[in-house]
Amino acid sequence: MMMTMQSDNPLFNAAKSSFSRPSLAFTLLLFAAAATLTLHVATRTISPLPDLGAAGAPETCSALFRAPPPRRVVKSIADFGGVGDGATSNTAAFRRAVEYLERSTATAGGGGSQLNVPRGRWVTGSFNLTSDFTLFLEDGAVILGSQDPEEWPIIEALPSYGRGREREGGRHISLIHGNSLTNVVITGNNGTIDGQGKMWWDLWWNRTLEHTRGHLVELVKSHNILISNLTFRNSPFWTVHPVYCSNVVIRDMTILAPLNAPNTDGIDPDSSTNVCIEDCYIESGDDLVAVKSGWDQYGIATAKPSVNITVRRVSGTTPTCSGIGIGSEMSGGISHVLVEDLYIRDSAAGVRIKTDKGRGGYITNITIQNVVMERVKVPLRFSRGADDHPDEKWDPKALPLVRGIRISNVVSKDSRKAPLLVGIEGAPFQDICMRNISLLGISPSLRWSCEFVSGFSDGVTPMPCLELQRNGSSSWC
Repeated sequence: MMMTMQSDNPLFNAAKSSFSRPSLAFTLLLFAAAATLTLHVATRTISPLPDLGAAGAPETCSALFRAPPPRRVVKSIADFGGVGDGATSNTAAFRRAVEYLERSTATAGGGGSQLNVPRGRWVTGSFNLTSDFTLFLEDGAVILGSQDPEEWPIIEALPSYGRGREREGGRHISLIHGNSLTNVVITGNNGTIDGQGKMWWDLWWNRTLEHTRGHLVELVKSHNILISNLTFRNSPFWTVHPVYCSNVVIRDMTILAPLNAPNTDGIDPDSSTNVCIEDCYIESGDDLVAVKSGWDQYGIATAKPSVNITVRRVSGTTPTCSGIGIGSEMSGGISHVLVEDLYIRDSAAGVRIKTDKGRGGYITNITIQNVVMERVKVPLRFSRGADDHPDEKWDPKALPLVRGIRISNVVSKDSRKAPLLVGIEGAPFQDICMRNISLLGISPSLRWSCEFVSGFSDGVTPMPCLELQRNGSSSWC
């Protein structure tokens, strides 16, 4: 993955130079940046299987998903007794529909199946998808998560976590779930999946949660997945969670949760390979995108890394967390991540690397480039010391390896704090490369805070810490 230099990036150059111009110029710039990155929210025109390789389109990684042939069997949820009145439970209808379509695909000799959800408000508990399957939400269709916790059954913990992320033991299944599937599409004409998560957030806030909350959508050990052209709202927990998956494309999505909703991450690729996240707008109470790979000794033992992850043209806000996070659960390893063309506003952090003693694993070959931030408290943050472990069996000698982090072409206006780059004693973060970074609004009295890091910087203002100026050669940067 090659970095785009400043001279080759007109948008970055315009952004950087306009910060010294009158406020109107800056306002127009940010309007243009936000419009470019979020235009899909207002203008999506969707086909069931959109063309992922149109000539002249922006650079894309969407070819990771191989589009299947047209589905041979197509049914509506209404064919299975579904009622879209916003009150009737459709859990049994969704489960019957998927079971029927799975059998029909087998008897029809392949070709796959599609379940259409028409305009209406369709209340349901959790249901599982099947292979060679499309879930299609028509214009005006809203799937609503059941308010009965019994309709979100308890399932076993993920091997790389060893227990539920929030509570010991099992965890609630996601609203829409899949395990060991291939060729799955979740898409539509601007339909909505609303987890109605307030019930779950209240349990968290009141400390009465018995099991870890469910995700809105989780796919486990699955291959060739497309999630596109929908709005996801109010997830109980992390919104989209592909784990142990490969060839996953998530594009043209709007993901929304109240900004105080706990742990409502937008998209969390976890121990997965070949993941493409593009053209998404996210508002949440946690990280917009967080790359993960398992938790402490369980992640180390499972040894399933996240590799070849691309995050491109994502915008949004999170007042408590970061625009892009790497970790903190990263014990299976994370490498070859490309993040570019981000717009982050009104957030606690812009780019964050998170790990700790006991994690083990590695974070290597990370490229983050072409980032515009506005009113981001800490634009760049590498942190340790989360001090959260699955149980007392974690190994304090299991130290992570963090090396090869390249960050370039960043402009941040109204930054409030200087970057915090804090590594781990005995396992310093090495080969940190920073180029063409302008952090505007930081008080001259505030200095970068660096500890147990080393690397190189060029064209960075305000002046970075000495730890990023000590390397005698920049050929690796």
